[in-house]
Amino acid sequence: MLGLREAGVLGASLAVAGGVAYVVWNYSTSTTSTSAGKEPQQDVTSEQPAVVPAAAPPVVAAEPKKPSEPAGTQVLVLGLDGAGKTSLLNCFSTGCLEPDVQPTEGFNAVSINREDLHIEFLEIGGKEELRPYWQKYMSRALLLVFVVDSSSPELFPIAKKHLHELLAPEPDLPLMVLANKQDLPGSCGITDLHEALSLSELGDRRLLLIDTYVKKGEAALGSGVQDARDLIIQMVCDGK
Repeated sequence: MLGLREAGVLGASLAVAGGVAYVVWNYSTSTTSTSAGKEPQQDVTSEQPAVVPAAAPPVVAAEPKKPSEPAGTQVLVLGLDGAGKTSLLNCFSTGCLEPDVQPTEGFNAVSINREDLHIEFLEIGGKEELRPYWQKYMSRALLLVFVVDSSSPELFPIAKKHLHELLAPEPDLPLMVLANKQDLPGSCGITDLHEALSLSELGDRRLLLIDTYVKKGEAALGSGVQDARDLIIQMVCDGK
């Protein structure tokens, strides 16, 4: 679990940075590779046969074993279908906007690889038939990024149900909620979204709520997306 340095921030506070508001609870202050549409596979390492005297009977090598998955290796990106997960993940991994990003139908694994940084992202599609897979990957997460379409309040109860079910067995997992699509008319602000998702009931965990949007035709990332990207990198580095 992340070993973030805390600066005595207690309760909920409202901050403004780079022109975008975000709420912080208990938190202080390239090359990409993509594989979409299929579940990432684990490496298989074979055990070496033991060395025995020549007179001994032949030794059969043991069956190859899959190494156990270490806890907390991925930034897990989840949310209902249409929330904008794929566009945001593309921004996080490349640091820039790319138009016409296709929604993820299955799994989307992306990594940031630099000399001083390695981050693995895993996005799982948000359609109803894919949501049962979400919980299976929670044990691998060092951070959950949960994306919500802030312009569709009718979906908030469904998003809340899944979010609370995911986090019930993970009381210490840090959470970043992205109130996405803030550029659309009638989008819900972060204060209302905090109440609609009952985030105060998720326990004493590190929690960030940031408003974001990804808009075609803009030359640079919005300040909310940039803030979220910078904080993800900081949290991953702090957690090593």
